[in-house]
Amino acid sequence: MEIFKYMETYDYEQLIFCQDKTSGLKAIIAIHDTTLGPALGGTRMWNYATEEEAIEDALRLAKGMTYKNAAAGLNLGGGKTVIIGDPLKDKNEEMFRAFGRFIQGLNGRYITAEDVGTTVADMDLIHEETNYVTGISPAFGSSGNPSPVTAYGVYMGMKAAAMEAFGSDSLAGKKVAVQGVGNVAYKLCEFLHEEGAILTVADINQASVDRAVNEFGATQVDVSEIYSQDVDIFAPCALGAIINDETIPQLKAKVVAGAANNQLKEPRHGDKLNELGIVYAPDYVINSGGVMNVADELNGYNRERAMKRVEGIYDTIARIFEISKKEGIASYAAADRLAEDRIARMAKSRRQFLQNGKHSLTNR
Repeated sequence: MEIFKYMETYDYEQLIFCQDKTSGLKAIIAIHDTTLGPALGGTRMWNYATEEEAIEDALRLAKGMTYKNAAAGLNLGGGKTVIIGDPLKDKNEEMFRAFGRFIQGLNGRYITAEDVGTTVADMDLIHEETNYVTGISPAFGSSGNPSPVTAYGVYMGMKAAAMEAFGSDSLAGKKVAVQGVGNVAYKLCEFLHEEGAILTVADINQASVDRAVNEFGATQVDVSEIYSQDVDIFAPCALGAIINDETIPQLKAKVVAGAANNQLKEPRHGDKLNELGIVYAPDYVINSGGVMNVADELNGYNRERAMKRVEGIYDTIARIFEISKKEGIASYAAADRLAEDRIARMAKSRRQFLQNGKHSLTNR
């Protein structure tokens, strides 16, 4: 990989390599864009096959956070960290405290949080060395488990998608197929059940399925059959890349709205959904409740304020559908347009401010 060429092509600002021999820390911090504010993005720990694979993942995830934070209306840019190692075997206190010192050295340009392979306990260790971390224990003023908040955002986004598809945002009586019943999806099912939706679920974890069946009256189907259910809404809440050439022809749902990341295998699959008249709520917008929640910690966490912002996902999704229709583009592209336009406006404003400042100095 030609790193500088890649960074220039996709306009990345920084790529930082961090190593600590004593603890075994090997971390890569990618900062994509800080136009809107400091870069916020979680720390992922994964046993990457190669260092190049880790670099590519950090860069890809950081850019995704730029778009997520921008579309969410947050005054934050996009960044991400990957730590190379097995999260089940290689963790130690020294590693995360050393990493915290590296973050502190960036003096606020990057703020981290929990991600795949890391936990609240890991964030607490980072917090021993820096305040530029969110998702820490409630004892330190954190918001705690973000899953219910993420689920609430998905629920609000699903209602906006229902309004677009059916002319009403009521989910009472709507048939919803939920793929994956993990922490976020379980809470989503609870919201849907309370409104009177009819649930069909699938998960490789039978205990998760049993809980949804027992508590919400859900119908269980095999994981391979979840796509083809005769439902109104398909909610992908597990793996990414599940909207693809094989699954799209199976869909009977009029709406795709769920918590999973990177739902489209390729952008063209979003175009295909649009061609078929299937309403798609872009994943990084509908699942942004979690990042909104942890971002609120930066101002001294206030749950009422955070939840009010998460409710706004409804309006953001509705706005994306408006752009989609007005511009004649698929909703995923409309979401990108929304994020890019916000960043461009702020960049223009800052350039104008700097230019005016230079003029005032010249005229003295």
